[in-house]
Amino acid sequence: MAEQLRLLAVHAHPDDESSKGAAAMARYVAEGVDVLVATCTGGERGDVLNPRLQGDPEIAANLPEIRRREMERAREILGVRQTWLGFVDSGLPEGDPLPPLPAGCFALQDVEEAAEPLVRVIREFRPHVITTYDEEGGYPHPDHIMCHKITAAAFDAAPDPAAYPGTGAPWQPLKLYYNQTFSRPRTTALHEALLAAGLPSPYEEWLERWADRADRAVTTHVDCAAWFEVRDRALLAHATQVDPDGVWFACPLEMQQKAWPTEDFELARSLVPVSLPEDDLFAGIRSELGEPAA
Repeated sequence: MAEQLRLLAVHAHPDDESSKGAAAMARYVAEGVDVLVATCTGGERGDVLNPRLQGDPEIAANLPEIRRREMERAREILGVRQTWLGFVDSGLPEGDPLPPLPAGCFALQDVEEAAEPLVRVIREFRPHVITTYDEEGGYPHPDHIMCHKITAAAFDAAPDPAAYPGTGAPWQPLKLYYNQTFSRPRTTALHEALLAAGLPSPYEEWLERWADRADRAVTTHVDCAAWFEVRDRALLAHATQVDPDGVWFACPLEMQQKAWPTEDFELARSLVPVSLPEDDLFAGIRSELGEPAA
């Protein structure tokens, strides 16, 4: 029998898993892949971004526990497993100059020490593929950048028998990907589809802001349009973090499915031969494990 494929998605906060690569994860779950989300922090310092819930005293008093419950609902919707790495949210500093980060937060941890719980997860779960953010974090949130750092460190350390003794038997992941959901080509496609339909687009400001930003090398396009509805339900499960009338849902679902039916990734490392571009995170791995092509 072929070995079951395993995918580990490493994210900074609860809700990130539902906005970055969620439809691809739901597709792989439907195909029988074992998918685990590792969430670095509890989102303790996140703001309540849903206008309908702002000012609710119960939410203000219990946000960490509420975000855990939201994560559990999203996990059930996506059909994935999920684990917490146990770090404390750093918050998103604002102002000029930026204020210092709070003591003890995730972004201020030593990278080598902070990678240890993720190495343990990798050695226990034994993923073939790991996804996370690029070195810029996808956007410059300190927790997203730190998430990248510990994932890259853990990817390298997990197969080293001399590294992190006591965290399990060494395991070699075969591929590392960066989520590239918010690419300029995808955003442009959605923007143009909305305008062509005579609908207002919220993406014009994004594209103007990105005018001088270099595009990342997107290598892998996973067709998962049939799971966009699942992705949206998972995202809405994070009710404190998502405005149901906001930009996430500005483009009608059927229009998204037609204009850009994939979720996209950047292949950062591979220990198996690859042929780019790809349409499968497990390309090059399936044949080695006796799995049929996607």
